Amino acid sequence: MKKVSLIAFLGLSFLAFSQKVPNTSADKAKSSKALITKAESDAEAKKKSAEEKAKLPKPYDPKANAEADINKLVAQAKKEGKNVMIQAGGNWCIWCLRFNQYVQTTPELKEIVDKNYLYYHLNFSPENKNEKIFAQYGNPGEKFGYPVFIVLDKDGKMIHVQKSDVLEEGKGYSLEKVKEFFNEWAPKS
Repeated sequence: MKKVSLIAFLGLSFLAFSQKVPNTSADKAKSSKALITKAESDAEAKKKSAEEKAKLPKPYDPKANAEADINKLVAQAKKEGKNVMIQAGGNWCIWCLRFNQYVQTTPELKEIVDKNYLYYHLNFSPENKNEKIFAQYGNPGEKFGYPVFIVLDKDGKMIHVQKSDVLEEGKGYSLEKVKEFFNEWAPKS
């Protein structure tokens, strides 16, 4: 019995020592290189995002009186039979700026918007959080992030809140999804 135990012990010892022991300094070097590569990649992505943001129009006005502006748009919408599309966000938000640019430079979308909506960019930024207005609409930015869309009917009644991530595609927006959104909440003839 002792012979079997000794053979078993020697066999297990051999197996244990024959396993490849990682070269810790090489593993640390690979790990460090991966972290540096990721950090460089993140820095490059931030740089590209900042360059893109700098080139895009800045439609949000932190100094605007949003309550007065929206009241005027509702009065105008009632006269014109349109709805009010509020795009909430800020000039700090790359996705907000991308959406604005996309709609403004895509004739098919611009036509739908111009025909059916009065459009307003509701600012949310450290300079002006428009807390009273956002509270009136249930603070959708806190729930869904930015941009977030608030659709008002011609009487100023909120009829829909739309989060934007469902409209995204890659690093931009889906033409079909955005078109469907705008058409769905357009005033019914």
